[in-house]
This record gives sequence, C-alpha cells and structure tokens, in this order.
Amino acid sequence: MTRYRSDEHKFRGGSNYYTADQELEKTKNASQKNEQEQVAQEHSPEEHAQSGEKEESSLGTGRLIALSLGALGVSYGDIGTSPLYALRECFTGSSNLPPSNANVIGVLSLIFWALILIVSTKYMMFVTRANNNGEGGMLALAALLNPWRHDAKRYSPLLLKLGVFGSAMLYGSFMLTPAISVTSAVEGLNVATTVFKPYVIPITIAILIVLFSIQSQGTETVGKFFGPVMIVWFVTLGTLGFYGIYQEPGVLAGINPSYGADFFLRNRWVGFVVLGAVFLVVTGGEAMYADMGHFGRRPIQIAWFTLVLPALLLNYFGQGAMLLHTQGDASHQPFYHLAPSWAVYPLVILATAATVIASQAVISGAFSLTRQAVQLGQLPPMRLLQTSSAEYGQIYVPTLNWLLMLATIGLVLGFQTSTNLAWAYGVGISFAMTLTTCLAFFVMRERWQWPLWIALPLTTLFLGVDLPFFGANLLKIPRGGWFPVTTAVLVCLLMSTWRRGRELLGQRLSQDEDTQEPMPLAQFINDLDTDDIVRVKGTAIFITSSDVGTPPMLRHHLEHNQVLHEHVLLLTVRTEDTPRIPAADRLRIDDLGKGVYRVFARYGFMQNPNVPVAVRLCETFGYDFDTDKATYYVGRETIIPSDEVPGMMLWRDKLFAFMSRNATQPTSYYRVPPERVIELGLRVEI
Repeated sequence: MTRYRSDEHKFRGGSNYYTADQELEKTKNASQKNEQEQVAQEHSPEEHAQSGEKEESSLGTGRLIALSLGALGVSYGDIGTSPLYALRECFTGSSNLPPSNANVIGVLSLIFWALILIVSTKYMMFVTRANNNGEGGMLALAALLNPWRHDAKRYSPLLLKLGVFGSAMLYGSFMLTPAISVTSAVEGLNVATTVFKPYVIPITIAILIVLFSIQSQGTETVGKFFGPVMIVWFVTLGTLGFYGIYQEPGVLAGINPSYGADFFLRNRWVGFVVLGAVFLVVTGGEAMYADMGHFGRRPIQIAWFTLVLPALLLNYFGQGAMLLHTQGDASHQPFYHLAPSWAVYPLVILATAATVIASQAVISGAFSLTRQAVQLGQLPPMRLLQTSSAEYGQIYVPTLNWLLMLATIGLVLGFQTSTNLAWAYGVGISFAMTLTTCLAFFVMRERWQWPLWIALPLTTLFLGVDLPFFGANLLKIPRGGWFPVTTAVLVCLLMSTWRRGRELLGQRLSQDEDTQEPMPLAQFINDLDTDDIVRVKGTAIFITSSDVGTPPMLRHHLEHNQVLHEHVLLLTVRTEDTPRIPAADRLRIDDLGKGVYRVFARYGFMQNPNVPVAVRLCETFGYDFDTDKATYYVGRETIIPSDEVPGMMLWRDKLFAFMSRNATQPTSYYRVPPERVIELGLRVEI
C-alpha cells in the first residue's frame, strides 16, 4: 500500500490549520533547533513568491521595488563593475588599438549593440523565460530538459553533459571575477599618485582575505546595504558618463550600427581581436541569469531597464568621449579620468565597495552552483551551512570558500595587473553563453512547443552574436585564457569520476555475494517469518541510496545480529530536477508488510536534505513510529581500487576512493543526530 502526502493529512485545531512541520516547533527538545530552521526555510514566503511568473504577477509594487533593489546588490554587481576595465582593455590590452575618433566610436557601437542584443534581448526577453520553477543558471536550464525521464530523447544525456561542462567553465570565472574587479578598483589609486603603486597588490590581497574570511557569517546583514551602495554606484556611473558626453556629444553616433561594421572593415583581424575585450562588458549576463532564482524575472528586468542599462551606456559613452576629448591620453584609465581630481579617492573607495559586492555575488553564485551539483549527484557531498533560516540562497561551503580564496590570491600574484587578468577572463563565460543559447533552443522546442520556423531563426541570430565573441576569446588562451579551460577540465574530471564511481558502487552493493544479482526485497521480507529472527520494539531507519533490491546494510545487519526492530524504514532521499519540493509533497510511503516500509523523501536541487524532519512527517500518514528514539543505520563504504574489477581506469578508481574518503559523511549531510547513528562498514572493490 502506497500513501502520498496531501492536504488531507493536515491536522486541524479550532479554525487554524497547521502542518506537521509547524508541530515540530512545539517540541521542547533543544536538539531539534536545526530541524525547525529547515522547516522555516522550506515554508519561506520569499521562496514561494519567487518560484515562477505566476507568483510574480501577484507581487505588490512595494515588494517588486524591494526585490529589484536586492537584484541591484547581487545580480548586477559583476556586470556593473565592468566599466572599470572593459573599454580600457579595448585600446591598451589585447590589440593596442589606437584610440582614434573612428576606432573609439566603432568600439562604442560594438559595446552598445552587445548590451542590447546579448543582455537586453537574449537574456532579458528570452533566456530568463527558460527558468526551472523560477531558478536560473546552466544546471537549472539543463535540468529543465529533464534528461532523467524514461522517455527522454537520445540527445538529452548529451545536453546534461554539456550543461555540466558549461557550469564547470564558470568555476574559473568565479576565481577571476574577484581578482580582476578588486585589482582594477585599487589600481585607480595610481591615477591620483604613484605613491600607492607598490602597494596595489598587497591592498588587493588584504581586501580579498577579508572578503573570504567573512563568508561564514552569511550575507543577510551585509546584504541589506548592497542594494543602496549599488544604487549610488550606478547613479555615479551615469553622472560621470553624462559629464563626459556633455563635452563630446558627437560620441553618441556610436549608436548607429554602421560604425561598428565600418570598424571591422577598417581593422579586420585587429577588429576581431578587439571583440575579446568588448565581450568584457557583458560577462555578468550569465551571472545575472544564475541569480534569477533569488529575486524572480520581473525584478531582474525592472532593475536592468530602469537603472543598470542606462547607467552602463552613459558611462561607456562618457569614457569614449573622454578619450576623444583628451585625444587618447586617458586610454590607460578612462574610467577614473572621467572624475575631477578631487573625486578620485572617493571614487576609488566607492569602486572598491562595488567590486567587493560584485565579488560577494560571484562567491554566493559559486556556493549555489556547488549545491546544485552536489544535489544532482555531480559532486561528492560537502559541508553546506545554511546561514539564514529564511533565505534559501544564503549558504556557505567552507571547503570551496578557502579553495576560491587561495586560487584568487594566486591569480592576483601570478598576473599582477588587471590588464593581464583580462587575458584570462572571458573564455569560460563566452562558452557558457554560447551553450546557454543552444540549450535554450531545445527548451523552445520541447518545453514551449515553439515551431521550428520561430526557434531556429532566433537561435541563429543569438549564435551569430555569441560565436564571434567566443572565437575572439579563444585567442586569449595562450596568454591566460588557459586558466578557466584548465579549471573546467579538472572540475569535469572530478564530476564524471564521482558520477561514474557512484554508479559502479551502487551496482556492486546491490549484488548478492552468491548470485551476483540484487536480492529481491520481497524475498527478504518473506524470510522474516523464520524463528531465528528476533523482532524488538522500536524503529530502525536504514538510509539507502538505491530503491532496487534489499539494501546491503539491512542484509549484513540481520546476518550478524539476528535481530530486527519492530518497524523498519528503508529511507531513500531523492533529488528532483526542480529547484524546490514543498514540505507537503515531501514523502511517499510504501507499506511492504511485516513492519517494513519503503520511504521516499523528495528534495529539490536547491534544498539541503534534513532526514529527521522528513521522518517526522510520517506521523501525518497515521503511522505511529517512535521517531524520537529511532536508530539510524548508515553505510560507510571503504573503496578498494582494483584493476581486476571492470569499470574505470585504475587511476580514476583511486581518485574516486580519495573523493569518497574526503566527502561529507551521510550523518552530517542528512543532519542525522550522531548519538542515534550506527555505521555499518563495507569494503567494496571497484
């Protein structure tokens, strides 16, 4: 008999309805504090208000403004700090392009149409529609195509692999963004005086160390100041840009796309190389899409079209006007030369604050992407700390945090200047943007049911913009672009090894030692009638990763102890291809007879599993399990690499064994009270 969680199972008291989760809040046991926080997280009104366009349409004006303000502080930190270095790199970086009038206006034309076509049209109008219950990002987009379903198309697994590789490419950008942003902001001190020149790198490293050191505190308190600071930043960008345009209004001719076409005709190969620098103005577009789940599509759009886009365009054209006004003398720092001399130091402070916010947003994005990868089985379980009980997006991953800090500091020390860092920046993001376009095509066809005559021309248009940028960024590989590519290859290697290793481990564990086939669970339950098996009072919960056959832990426990609890729950935690599963839909219970129950706990790939909370929901099904005193049985596999067992190459077996040893154990990952856990060790050759 199978039972599903539904609204019928809610308790009723007077005129108030309350769920089993809210019942947990009445418990007096202090050890259940974390469980209650998890419940609060799952029922957060913000979470449901942001889960799709239907919910967004019901948001009031005040709430929309608040979410738009939050989007300014998180989603637009990356693209909002690009004016610090983007236009500069077009003339002093990859190509040493002379800042002549024709070249300046031509580059501005390319920048204008890149922002309009890639961010405003592609992302804002189309890609943000491809959200997975409100959640954006590469893995969410790949999961939207549901490659795990039984009737999935042949190419669906390939799309998932491409999505994984595209996500892996972003890890290099997660390291590069804080390095290039903070370095370029601090370098502004050199505009006012050369005294600080020897201290630019030490100051940058000090800021980065402080930034990564405070991650464990969460962004809930600091985040309240992100939006207002970024409003000041964007208003400053627009004001400085307007001042520059006022001096040289002819620079607005760059809005005409013919100037961009003329730029390529005159410069040819050099013009193509410059595209790699022009691309820096849109690098934050993918990050914006990934952060969409925090705020929703409409607030993201409102913030972009009302403030971010106008401020960026004004500033880029203002910098171009300054280049024309100074006849190219300001090309080494056009952004800071927009400001009067007395405002340079305040502008450096404001720019540093903006780049710290941009770095914070990128770091949070790295944590979020890592959680998705862990939940989807692409990476081993890691210690994930929820820093807020109300905001699901605020998490902290200690291991990743310190790895990012070391990598970012290493990049600053290795590349020395933001110009050198610009050589490494853009390869991964340009690939991810191109891949996003390809995945969006399949979403148009499979999910939206758009006819081919609409989806194909639209995709061709976007690829016509993405591919030249991607090609130009490939030219950066010899001088720094190799870093994000190398990082992506290493991350993909870890992901594929972990995924394949878990598949092989599951096959080995499910095999019976004699028949080498999974022992049917029905056969095991029938054998429970024997007199040799003693049943004792209480509840035993076996956490198993597979729902096929008899769990090895259960077989080994019974063979060695010849005793079994009165109630046996075989608990399997499943991660669905949607971001969040409401608590009301969390459980499914199969009554297998003789006191044995198969329990499925479902979570979204943006949620952290909490097994004790899930088990307590069994009470709402009418089952009288003693969950407060239940014993949890968890398997602890010791991986023995062997070249005699078919599977992976020996070096990958050893890598998988290393990852398995260092992965967070199920006790911590599932938040099971350690004093109620029995670990059963198993040695498995793969």
